[in-house]
Amino acid sequence: MELVLLGWPEDGPTLRLDHERFSYAGKFVMSSTGKAVARATAADSAQDGDILGAVSFDPDRTDPATLRCRYVTVRADHRGDGIGPRLLRFTATQAEQRGFERVTIAVNNPFAYEASYRAGFAFTGETTGIAELVCAYPPRDRSRQRYQAGLDHYRQRDLSEHEETFLEKRRDAAPPDPIEPPAQSDGL
Repeated sequence: MELVLLGWPEDGPTLRLDHERFSYAGKFVMSSTGKAVARATAADSAQDGDILGAVSFDPDRTDPATLRCRYVTVRADHRGDGIGPRLLRFTATQAEQRGFERVTIAVNNPFAYEASYRAGFAFTGETTGIAELVCAYPPRDRSRQRYQAGLDHYRQRDLSEHEETFLEKRRDAAPPDPIEPPAQSDGL
């Protein structure tokens, strides 16, 4: 798998994703956000060049030092393979190199929350939108208490059996260790 920056918001990159295999597929057609992708290579089980995951991002309107990741999606047959955390960490690294001091993402489910932690992000204690928890990189607080506080937000919701099992396995757990920053790609 290779991680590639398709472009920053001012570059106007667009990406057409199959709506049956990717959540939020329609959000990637917009040219007002930057995009990065995870692409299959010859060593992967997918066809070389196939998109496995994508993230869109733009500068925060209220804080120009913050890049806001808007959507992360992983192809349905590759969810759980660690693509989302690697792609999110790659985007945070690219943002740092571009001069952003902080990267945020609002996550609306416990699986995305866990993926953001694996990418090196942490819950800020803030919420936004409809039941979204704001996670930031670099993190200010990756303590067990802060991690569990975010999970407790999800525990108060009407959850699927899969989500309940996921959360129960993490009760009283420390946050997952962050993955190593991925190798840089030349991108465009």
